[in-house]
Amino acid sequence: MNAPGLDPQRILIVEDEAKIAALLADYLQAAGYATQILGDGAQALTLLRQAPPALLVLDLMLPGLDGLSLCRELRQFSALPVLMVSARVDELDRLLGLELGADDYLCKPFSPREAVARVKALLRRAQGRLPGLAAAGPQALDGGYAVDEAGQRLFWQGQALHLTPLEFRLLRLLLRQPGRVFSRAQLLEQLHEDFRDVSDRVIDSHVKNIRRKLAQLSPPQEPLSAVYGVGYRLDLT
Repeated sequence: MNAPGLDPQRILIVEDEAKIAALLADYLQAAGYATQILGDGAQALTLLRQAPPALLVLDLMLPGLDGLSLCRELRQFSALPVLMVSARVDELDRLLGLELGADDYLCKPFSPREAVARVKALLRRAQGRLPGLAAAGPQALDGGYAVDEAGQRLFWQGQALHLTPLEFRLLRLLLRQPGRVFSRAQLLEQLHEDFRDVSDRVIDSHVKNIRRKLAQLSPPQEPLSAVYGVGYRLDLT
C-alpha cells in the first residue's frame, strides 16, 4: 500500500502470459509501484506514445507487434528504461535486444524478487539517484560536451544526445577519462554492478548505438575508437 498523497511510479508490463504478468505486478505493487498490464504490443506502443510510464517491462514474444519491434519503435521517440523478458536465452537474442535499446534483459523463468531489484536499479539510474551525483545544472566537459548528472543527460555544443540510461553511463565514463583505453570487461563492470550474467560483447552493442547517435549531431562526431583485442577509447580534439 502506498502512503497517502504519494504518486507511485507506474510500471507498464507488456506480457501475454497472464499468470506471469499478474505475479510480477503483485511483487511490484508490494514494492510500492503502480502497475499496468497489457498483452498486445500494438496497444502498448499506442499507450507509450500517449501516457508513458516510468519503466517498461517488455516480453520478447508478443502477438501482433513483437517485443523487439516495439522496442525499436519506442527508441525512435523515447529513452524510457526497458527491462526485456524472454524465455529465448541464447546470446544472439540477448545482444539483439540490447542493441535495439533495451537497458536490461531477464531470462524466464526468473525470480520476481530479482525482477523487482532490476526495476529499482534501472529507475535509480534513469532518475539520476546514483551515489555522488550533483544536483546542479549541466557541467562542462572537454571537447564541447556537458553532463547533466541529475537529469542523466549529455550534450555536445548544446545538442542533446538521446541516450538510454546505460548508454549515458558508458559515454559519461569515457568522457571523464578521455584517451584511456577501457577493456570490455572494465566497462561492463562499471555499467552492471548487480545480477550480471551477460557477455562483454554487450558493450559492443551499446557502443554501436552511441556511435549512431553521435553521428546524428551537426556536425557528426566520431570520438570513439576501438582498440583491437582490448576495448574502447574516447579521443577529444
